Parts: sequence; C-alpha cells; structure tokens
Amino acid sequence: MALEWVVLGYAAGAEAIMVLLLTIPGLDGLRKGLIAVTRNLLKPFMSVVPFCLFLLMDIYWKYETRPSCEGESCTPTEHLRHQKSIMKSQRNALLIGAALVFYWLLYSVTHLVVRIEQLNQRVERLKNKE
Repeated sequence: MALEWVVLGYAAGAEAIMVLLLTIPGLDGLRKGLIAVTRNLLKPFMSVVPFCLFLLMDIYWKYETRPSCEGESCTPTEHLRHQKSIMKSQRNALLIGAALVFYWLLYSVTHLVVRIEQLNQRVERLKNKE
C-alpha cells in the first residue's frame, strides 16, 4: 500500500514543479516548450483524480473497520498504534487534497498561459496590419 502513496506524492510533486515553472516570471524562452510538455501531460495526469478517489475510499474503509481503543480497554501499545494510524490517515488525506489542488492549478494555469499566448499573437497580427 505504501507504493500507491509514493506514486501519488511524486505526481503531486511533479504537478507543483510544473505550476511553479509556468508561473515564474523571466522564463519566456523556456515557457513555449514547457507549455507544450504540460499540455501533453495534462491527460495522463487526469488519472490522478480517480486514483485519489480510490485512495480516499481506502482511508474511509480503514477508518470504519478500525478497532476502537477507548478508555482502559486497551494497552498503551495498542493506544499508540491507534494514534499512529489516525495520524497516517490524516497525512494521506492531506496528500490526496494536495494532489487534487495541484492538478486543478496546473490545468487552470496552463489554460490561462495558452490563452495569453493566443491573445499576444492576435495583438501582434493586428499591429502588423496597421
């Protein structure tokens, strides 16, 4: 199960790096190639959404089937294991949220950058006509 979280972490990291590179000013020469690469990667990165939903259902299932450890009915070791499990689930839920937010940001930023490029080209054509 750990491999799934590693893959999701790498996907979220790649999305964050691409968003950062698309929004940093001063990379105009690199931006055209980066836009092409990002547009080609948006469809494969779309698989992050159902993958996140699957992992979210896994967290929910583990939460529902987890044995309860309340009061003096469990040993300190069991209580510690229970607390670690809760912390791990919360961390994984944050990772899911981050991956989904970064995908949405990447999609939105790429769309806006492409639109800006199209508008700049249109302005240049209108200037050349005059």
